[in-house]
Amino acid sequence: MPMEYTQNGDIDEEKQFVDETQELFNTYSTKRDNWAIHAKEDKEFRLGRQWTAEQEEVLKSRGQAPIVVNRVHPAVEAAKSMLTANRPSFRCAPREDSDNKIAQVISALLSYMYDISDGRSVIRNAIDDYYVMGMGLIQVYQDPMKDMGKGEVCIKDIDPLNLYVDPNSQDRLFDDASNIIISKTFTKDQATALYPMYKDAINNASSNFASNSDFNAVATGRSTEGFAAQFPEDVGRVSGVDYIRGYERYMKIRVPKFRVYEKFSNKEHLFEEDEYSQYIKTPAYIINNEQILTDPEQAKQLLQQMHMQMQQAMVQQAQQVAQQGGDPKEVMAQGLPEIPIEEVTFETLIERGIIKVVQVTVERVKMCIIMGDTLLYSRILPIEKYPIVPLMNIHTRSPYPTSDVRMIKGLQEYINKTRSLIIAHATTSTNTKILVPEGSVDMAEFEQKWAQPGVAIPYDPTDGAPMPVQPTPLPNELYANETNAKNDIDHALGLYEMMMGNSQAAPQTYKATISLDEFGQRKIKSKLADIEAALTRVGQVAIPMMQQLYSGEKVFRLVQPNNSMSEYIVNKKLVDDKTGEIQIFNDITVGKYDVIYISGSTLPTNRYAELEFYMDAYSKGLIDRLEVLKKTEVFDMEGVLERTDEITKLQGALQQAQEQIKSLKGDLQTRDREAVNLRKKVEVEKFKGELDSVANKSKAAGTLFGKRLDDTLAAEKKDVAMRLKDFDSTLPSGKEGSQKGNK
Repeated sequence: MPMEYTQNGDIDEEKQFVDETQELFNTYSTKRDNWAIHAKEDKEFRLGRQWTAEQEEVLKSRGQAPIVVNRVHPAVEAAKSMLTANRPSFRCAPREDSDNKIAQVISALLSYMYDISDGRSVIRNAIDDYYVMGMGLIQVYQDPMKDMGKGEVCIKDIDPLNLYVDPNSQDRLFDDASNIIISKTFTKDQATALYPMYKDAINNASSNFASNSDFNAVATGRSTEGFAAQFPEDVGRVSGVDYIRGYERYMKIRVPKFRVYEKFSNKEHLFEEDEYSQYIKTPAYIINNEQILTDPEQAKQLLQQMHMQMQQAMVQQAQQVAQQGGDPKEVMAQGLPEIPIEEVTFETLIERGIIKVVQVTVERVKMCIIMGDTLLYSRILPIEKYPIVPLMNIHTRSPYPTSDVRMIKGLQEYINKTRSLIIAHATTSTNTKILVPEGSVDMAEFEQKWAQPGVAIPYDPTDGAPMPVQPTPLPNELYANETNAKNDIDHALGLYEMMMGNSQAAPQTYKATISLDEFGQRKIKSKLADIEAALTRVGQVAIPMMQQLYSGEKVFRLVQPNNSMSEYIVNKKLVDDKTGEIQIFNDITVGKYDVIYISGSTLPTNRYAELEFYMDAYSKGLIDRLEVLKKTEVFDMEGVLERTDEITKLQGALQQAQEQIKSLKGDLQTRDREAVNLRKKVEVEKFKGELDSVANKSKAAGTLFGKRLDDTLAAEKKDVAMRLKDFDSTLPSGKEGSQKGNK
């Protein structure tokens, strides 16, 4: 949604509004005069303007120097350094579970706003005013010229002396103030540079204020001798340049809204009157008297799906009729029933009670810009809290708080007076006073000779002798009192000697030093609570401004202190491949979010103790090395991680190669053992073969010998048989049978 600037067409109404604003300015200015004088005086006092003109004259008449031992400025700088040691951290919480992812993007946007606004300087200046003048101011605003005309939500600090608040306000954040006015003088060239589209109106505007009200601070009566710092009122007007007073007025108004709840989608909207008029004209489709769709393509797809389901049901019914012996053609002949679809508008749905509408009145902040006697423009901001966020120090339930500088002003003046007395005493000690009897010496000659070193001065003892007089030495308690006063100033601001690097006040052990450093921050955390409340309000105001301004696609990047970068894209339009619908990715324009400020995120941390803690967690495997590197001051963290990964890969490859070599060595040893065993086996088998050959030969020889014996035996048997046959043939016939029997 683009920012809308409006200007009333009724000149009389514009003039009446301008007169009312100037009257409020004069009233508020009168009520805050006393506070403004004290705030300006504290501002001068912090920078060294710590003596009044009357006090300086008295000291000089006594021969004392108006010395300033400024303990306030370094104490304020030390406190400011502690409170801005780290960048603030915001955390967004969605009011609905569906907005979890968007909440992370909103948190990143708040950090992005801090970066593009030079938030470190803004917060430092606001905290400086918080300590010195009692109130710091941070303004959240939309700059339409940044990001090549797309606009950005930024923050800036404001001089508290330019702020004029309803004096009846008692809230710490001005929530109950009826009006807030920021007013200061501009040259017309400055005003034209700020609002170039209203150049003619600015040139024709009249300032209508006296020269003594050019600036918002009054004279305090402090001595300007030796004071080098200058404020705008010290510079004064430049001759020949036109000046004009500008008014930036904020007030709360009631704006009618329409709260809409859609029963069919469970969505809730809050529309203005013109947006509601467009909303009720939105077309809708009621299908089958049940489902309500707003997209015609989705309605068409749903009808097709319902027709397909009805066809499948008819086919199944026909199959069942056929199985039961009936005629399925009768079922098919009935045809598909017509699906009722009704095209209506949201206005009809509202009349039927499907959409609930409640007309409400919400609180909004209206901003008006006035230059001189001319109203340039006015617009209604999308916020219900003022974009001017105060950091109240000692809040007295009025818009006029008290500063720490005012609380320690007496101690600082005591230090200055003590030091002036010590210097005066030292001056007196170096200039010896002489008591001379009256008429005993020529005073002119005596003073001349007394000033010359190494010169003898004759005198008559009968007339009395000059007697030197030494001043009484100052007690040591006086020096101790000055030191105690300095410590009291530091303690009043929540600072301690050890926290500022005083080694004498530190304990001897490392752990005790860390513990005391943490305990010492407890007092300054009371101040931090005031600042955290203001920064939380900054986030609460910035989110709706971002939702209004960042309506289109936007890419933003965050660079962390460790050189890592995160990129985010909001309101990116994507086309769904299936449905063809255009969907918005990271749509920040919808949803409600609660923002909290992470307590203590800006306080300093002990780097060594924190690194030791993370190293211990890393050694126990609770975190990875990336988290450890985030807590170091290593600039090229990504390069270190890349090189570490490469070294890790090389170490893994080396370990794998070593394991492979070890495995190969084992295989080689196994192969060598197998080769030795094989050789032994070959030798044994060879010997066995030779033994088998000898055995075979022996067996063959034995077999051959047996065969030869058998042959010889057979031959002998045959020979015996032949002989017996021959012998029988020689015997008589009667004796043949007896021979056979004997045989």
